[in-house]
Amino acid sequence: MQKIAVIGTGYVGLVSGTCFAEIGNRIICCDVDEQKIEMLKRGVVPIYEPGLKELIEKNVAAQRLLFTSNVGEAIEAADIVYIAVGTPMSETGEADMKYVKAVAKKIGEHLNGYKIVVNKSTVPVGTGELVRQIIFNHRKYPAVHFDVVSNPEFLREGSAIADCMNMDRAIIGSTSEKAAKVIADLHAPFGTRIFTTDLESAEMIKYAANAFLATKISFINAIANICERVGADVTEVSAGMGLDSRIGSKFLQAGIGYGGSCFPKDTYALAHIADQSGYDFELLKAVIRTNDRQRLLVLDKLGHALGQLEGKRIAVLGLAFKPNTDDMRYAPSLTIVPELVRMGAAVRAFDPVAATAARSMLPEAVGYFDSVEETIEDCDACVILTEWAEIAGMDLTKVQKLMRAAVVVDGRNCFSQETMQQHGIAYHSIGRRPVGLAGSGLHTANF
Repeated sequence: MQKIAVIGTGYVGLVSGTCFAEIGNRIICCDVDEQKIEMLKRGVVPIYEPGLKELIEKNVAAQRLLFTSNVGEAIEAADIVYIAVGTPMSETGEADMKYVKAVAKKIGEHLNGYKIVVNKSTVPVGTGELVRQIIFNHRKYPAVHFDVVSNPEFLREGSAIADCMNMDRAIIGSTSEKAAKVIADLHAPFGTRIFTTDLESAEMIKYAANAFLATKISFINAIANICERVGADVTEVSAGMGLDSRIGSKFLQAGIGYGGSCFPKDTYALAHIADQSGYDFELLKAVIRTNDRQRLLVLDKLGHALGQLEGKRIAVLGLAFKPNTDDMRYAPSLTIVPELVRMGAAVRAFDPVAATAARSMLPEAVGYFDSVEETIEDCDACVILTEWAEIAGMDLTKVQKLMRAAVVVDGRNCFSQETMQQHGIAYHSIGRRPVGLAGSGLHTANF
């Protein structure tokens, strides 16, 4: 059993700390946000992640998981200190390191014995050395030693517990063989593959992995746009590509682009790192531009289907950037919904989890409803932005009956064209031929 302090109770810190507790360690999750800590002590989880609340309750009851706002005390009580604070994107695109620097200073001030300091946050290459230097400069006891490790996270929101408990690899970067072995042993109960390397390579692996996955997404979206113009079906193209073992089928689902807390931030950060190193990462910059443009396709398709959007009633189904999370960071809805309002449309929105978070981020004119049926009633068109189960499984017979005009623009390709045709719905998806109603006057040409 290891005594571990996890500094930062955001998505990464809270999930990682809880999972480390689940495999038998004593975890103190700490944060300077006293209100958040009080919520956690009362059993209120500030983020939505399936299974997390139950796992927290289990480990709190077993006294393996504690919460405190006294960060210094948590550091002093721990053998291993995980840094899991946010590194938000700055105006220049680089990662904002102020929280990481503040934590490193705090660790130095409370370093009362040998500790392993682990960077879990996604940080630029060179941060391990930066953290080491800050801790070194703020030590009260110069004789006390410490080691720094990079152990980047690869959690997917919506399946983070499973990803952590069944992780496919643990990347461990350090200049100390002793520290690397301790962190490797810490991960042994997960039954995962261990890859040990130097600090800088571990930091780069995180950015490189996310940038590559973002590239796959932008690539298949670009292919989808070509498919629409030449009459091919991107779902068939993706399936055929995915059969190639060198490519694989993951992250080849065409849609309206990536969002969330990782891909947008990490691609911009890596592009900035490249610029700072003197390399023009043109490929990655094209990935970012492609993604930014992709979400606007929904508006183009609506325009083709309805003509002018002013005065039209539009249902927006799904607001979070992906299902099974309430995370609104860089969600396509943040671009699309304000533009619909600007164009004069009356927007009615539904999201089973993220509606509360969305209210403070979207125009006041947006109306929010508690079900798909309420949202689409008497609407001129419906736009699907998030493939929640409630949305992908909605009753299409009701859709056809409740809507003023049965027009669906699907940014996530939730339905087959044949199914929508059978239900008499004008259906416009990504990278596939649109299905129109005979005699409706709706456009059915490729766009």
